[in-house]
Amino acid sequence: MGQPGVRDVLGDILRRAGISAKKEAPVNFLTDPMEGRSTLRPADLLVFGWAGGKHACVDLTGVSPLAGLRESGFVAGQAIRKAESKKVDKHAKACADNQHAFVPFAFDTFGSLAPEAIRLLTRVQKVVHSSCSSTGGQGFVFNRLGFAIQKGVAAQLVARLPAILM
Repeated sequence: MGQPGVRDVLGDILRRAGISAKKEAPVNFLTDPMEGRSTLRPADLLVFGWAGGKHACVDLTGVSPLAGLRESGFVAGQAIRKAESKKVDKHAKACADNQHAFVPFAFDTFGSLAPEAIRLLTRVQKVVHSSCSSTGGQGFVFNRLGFAIQKGVAAQLVARLPAILM
């Protein structure tokens, strides 16, 4: 859900901050252990030397904040925390076994971010601030990413409009 656009914007933010990263990096060890078959897939973003010199596999996932509403009622942030937890369960061990860090990057269609996504962006924001003397860019990282999330949501809504309205 809007994830390729968000991935591209996050990759651009990292590049502009001088942080080396590669989109759709073929790491060849991310699989789904529950599927019982090889499901090798690339990391959405591979950030070089991110955590103690280790490369970090960043896996983006977008969810509706209303996901699972029938099961437990609405709790703000519940859907993104659950998505983040599922990503950790799915990929963290494989990354650690291959000397990589794992960063789940979960967001919802309202623009909320899971704790690990906030940590990553806060660190990137500090890098941006240390290399930029202008005070105008203080919200640059979060604002730009929030706009990318909303743009993805808008594109999905427009795609669902009846053809007669277009």
